Amino acid sequence: MTFTTKHFNPAATGPLTGIRVLDLSRLMAGNMLSLQLADFGADVIKVEPPAGDPLRDWKDDGHSLFWKTYGRNKRSVALNLRHGPAMDALWAMIDGADVFIENYRPGTLEQMGLAPEALLARNPILIIVRISGFGQTGPYAQLPGFGTIIEGMSGFADRTGFPDREPVLPPLALADMIAGVYGASATTMALYARQQGRAAGQVIDLSLLEPMFSILGPEAGIHAVTGKIKQRAGSASNTASPRNVYRCADGKFLALSGSTPAVAKRIFEIIGRPEMNCDPRFATNSDRVRNRTLVDDAVGGWFAERDSAEALEIMRKSGATVGPIYNIADAMADPHFDEREIIVDVDDADFGTLPMHNIVPRMSATPGTWRLPAPTIGQHTREVLAEAGLDAEAIAAAEAGGDQA
Repeated sequence: MTFTTKHFNPAATGPLTGIRVLDLSRLMAGNMLSLQLADFGADVIKVEPPAGDPLRDWKDDGHSLFWKTYGRNKRSVALNLRHGPAMDALWAMIDGADVFIENYRPGTLEQMGLAPEALLARNPILIIVRISGFGQTGPYAQLPGFGTIIEGMSGFADRTGFPDREPVLPPLALADMIAGVYGASATTMALYARQQGRAAGQVIDLSLLEPMFSILGPEAGIHAVTGKIKQRAGSASNTASPRNVYRCADGKFLALSGSTPAVAKRIFEIIGRPEMNCDPRFATNSDRVRNRTLVDDAVGGWFAERDSAEALEIMRKSGATVGPIYNIADAMADPHFDEREIIVDVDDADFGTLPMHNIVPRMSATPGTWRLPAPTIGQHTREVLAEAGLDAEAIAAAEAGGDQA
């Protein structure tokens, strides 16, 4: 399918135009955070080592498609920060920055001479975002904290998968993605507080663990009050029934949710089992959850007798909440994804155009903009350093350490 094409326009503006961000982070969480800011107009400068952000090495068939997506709307400066003139150049950029993002292990920034106190002494209005696995304090602060570890320790993996199998980790960088979105929200709140005069610069201590733990919702309270630990339930739910993934006669799967009494009642009527609405075993949501095996047997039996298209049509016409299980090819072929421009084609030097997710969320008056394709390593080094006030000699000195370890 051919999608709407978005063309890059370096002159485009957004609600964060005028905000300059220095992003020293690597891999996913920081790039997700700065992507949100960049998509809405912030001038995000990726300060990369001479070898580039390791995200560039996440390749599919030799192509850096992760970088093409998460590097969009950003500029790249390549500096070896172990080289004195390069560090001088970084300080010059810090002078004009609004936001500083880093994800070194706690304490590393201080060892580099870039402690928050030093940064704020130099630039009192700077918003400093410190990303780490477990936070800047606490007994685990110094432990390496990739998202995989966090997804396990947060309790998320223990809730994912089937009860008779091992816990399941997500097949993507979920902890990093969630932390990145939280971080972008925190950054814009800090910028607003600064604008309102309620604060100048400040430090945002953003761990991967706490945002990931937050999506478990009330489970800490549930355990404290009931003494129970929620168990894995596969694609079913500990909180609503009917709710599951059901296999149809053609081998395809549909997802169904009856999270409200009215929808659950309607589902039982659709499958030809209206008597279940009068059965005390299914009278309330809690009753249905306790007896979800019986519910799933009844609902699953109905789906198993019908092809997915027929089952989907019947359920949707009757007002049930149901949808197909898509892979990426299915999503890219769905006209809703096309008409809503959930996926768009963007100009690309290697492929002509490349599909990627559109800018979200949608804003009516100040939408996000497509300004720059993902940069090559150090593509904007001289341009950005000149903007920071360095002369040609200083720029050359900063670049001279690029081949050092």
